[in-house]
Amino acid sequence: MFVRIQAMVGTIPKGKVATYGSVAKAAGYPGAARQVVWALRGSGARGLPWHRVLGANGRIRLPGEYGFEQRLRLQAERVSFIGDRVDMGAHEFVFPRSRRSKAPGRRE
Repeated sequence: MFVRIQAMVGTIPKGKVATYGSVAKAAGYPGAARQVVWALRGSGARGLPWHRVLGANGRIRLPGEYGFEQRLRLQAERVSFIGDRVDMGAHEFVFPRSRRSKAPGRRE
């Protein structure tokens, strides 16, 4: 699970952001936003653009200095803010739809 989540985070381009929920959904785990947090924390950020993942509506959810660092990193990528939230209309990354086939034996 964490490997797939980390792979999705790695696809978010510079200057774009995604929410924890959209990353979870793109990885195939809708409703698993908290697991995205755990996957990022457990990775030690090993080269992942962790700062491009936000809470719902573009809000930075990290406390204190970590949240400040996240905002600075995003601003360095020219991500704009409206108050304390990222302008999601301008910067939200939409993951491509998965082309995974349905599970064997499963009917739709």
